[in-house]
Amino acid sequence: MSARRTLIAGNWKMNGLSADAKALATGLAEKMKAAGDVNFEMLVCPPAIQIPVVATAIAGSGIQLGGQDNHANASGAHTGDTSVAMLKDAGCGYAIVGHSERRTDHGETDAVVKDKAQAAHGAGLVAVICIGETEAERDAGKTLDVNGSQIAGSVPDGSTSANTVIAYEPVWAIGTGRTPTNDEVQEVHAFIRGELAKKVGDAEAAKTRILYGGSMNPGNSKDLLALADVDGGLIGGASLKVDDFWTVAQNA
Repeated sequence: MSARRTLIAGNWKMNGLSADAKALATGLAEKMKAAGDVNFEMLVCPPAIQIPVVATAIAGSGIQLGGQDNHANASGAHTGDTSVAMLKDAGCGYAIVGHSERRTDHGETDAVVKDKAQAAHGAGLVAVICIGETEAERDAGKTLDVNGSQIAGSVPDGSTSANTVIAYEPVWAIGTGRTPTNDEVQEVHAFIRGELAKKVGDAEAAKTRILYGGSMNPGNSKDLLALADVDGGLIGGASLKVDDFWTVAQNA
């Protein structure tokens, strides 16, 4: 049995007005409070504008709060961006960096992601560093090369299991309903842990949580979460419904 505590993380992406965010967060908080001791950690990452609403709704429930992105700089002339200090001030303990949608929509490179993760570490936040290959890269047989390169380029030196979570998200599986086979997921996760060891050492790599993302849902989560090197999920669509997200957590 792994000593790594399963992390069930919800990435709400650009979804939900204040009433929706409050209802979703309140529903999850009620379930967490009713459950008492659980064998997993739950994290929700709402749109930045909804963080205060969600923080109030989950107060005292044990649910963790995170941002979906952060800027690498502490402050300054960066219109539309959010600093790690702002996230922490709003109650966040986590920040997602390098999600494939940021890499694609905003042209974020490994170097940019690394700087953002470093900033998160500096503020005392846990960085959830996302990596993953595209469909073209997978079809070309480059899955391991791409993920190895992204680990090397995106994970800051001095990262630890306490301040870093890795999320493997095959880009072609996000929101498509397609997922790799369980054997493929385990192969990539084990490979990622090995690559991480080159960066942080064997002991820290063994303790670092590696999440699977990419159409994890109530139907497939039990098998995925049972894999040796899968330590939780970074969940998109299924995190927007209380019962679906809670079912995934229960499957841990």
